[in-house]
Amino acid sequence: MLDDYQGVALVLADWSVLADRVDVTVHREHFDSRDRLVEALRDHEIVVVMRERTPFDAGLVARLPSLRLLVTSGMRNASIDLEAAAAAGVVVCGTGSTSGPPVELTWALILGLARHLVAESASLRSDGPWQSTVGTGLAGRTLGLLGFGKIGVRVARIGRAFGMDVVAWSANLTADRTEPEGVRLAASLEDLLSASDVLSVHLVLGERTRGLVDAGALKSLRPGALLVNTSRAAIVDQEALVDALREGRLAGAGLDVFEQEPLPHGHPFRRLPNVLATPHIGYVTDGNYQVYFREAVEDILAFLDGAPIRTLG
Repeated sequence: MLDDYQGVALVLADWSVLADRVDVTVHREHFDSRDRLVEALRDHEIVVVMRERTPFDAGLVARLPSLRLLVTSGMRNASIDLEAAAAAGVVVCGTGSTSGPPVELTWALILGLARHLVAESASLRSDGPWQSTVGTGLAGRTLGLLGFGKIGVRVARIGRAFGMDVVAWSANLTADRTEPEGVRLAASLEDLLSASDVLSVHLVLGERTRGLVDAGALKSLRPGALLVNTSRAAIVDQEALVDALREGRLAGAGLDVFEQEPLPHGHPFRRLPNVLATPHIGYVTDGNYQVYFREAVEDILAFLDGAPIRTLG
């Protein structure tokens, strides 16, 4: 089992049902070297991965001849080469997940940015100034949603509860999906951006969405807008985002996803004062983890019994 950062995988599910059939090894540290990763996994027939923390591309699959089952949390993992796995005779299975946790973190980031919670809390703890910032009220402002799937819809409902005007856009989004939620459909991406005081990204990463929010798109946002991304980093041009934040064209960014994870030491997103960043914890809750690991056990049992379930690819 890889990337069990919190050391909770074995306590959030009953692994004892596998005790006489499987020897379990848990790795809490992230392997940032491919050679170290291969050495750790060389003799393992089953590997459980947490989301996209460790990519399994064709090159890695080829270096793990003993691998027979790869289990990922969630039913979608863009960092696993499913074709390469199938060609190598590796079964790939997923687990269930819930959309509530990323919705909650999205709003934690929006509120944290709007009310300068990190700066005010740090000042209070260090005996600094008693109040030093002026928060941004959300009521009457416009929340722009780039993507309107399960997560986007729930984010919209909370935005409306705060008294925000909510507008949404994606390539195939239609008014019959937005209007029942009291959400306006933007005519185009540019229309969405120019209307948004807060832009929250909720798209699936793919060829059409990679780099969709580029330097030009960021310039279309209202001056002083906030951008929040709990989806995938590559949807937003990262260099252009750093420039927009450094130049002050954006008031702030709330980020939970990064193109390289863990985020390298010294990266601008670790240093910029107008960035509120979290280490990809949008899905990291007790309830989600219980689903992940319980169903990972089920996946392994089913595979060992010759009838794999929740297969991907």
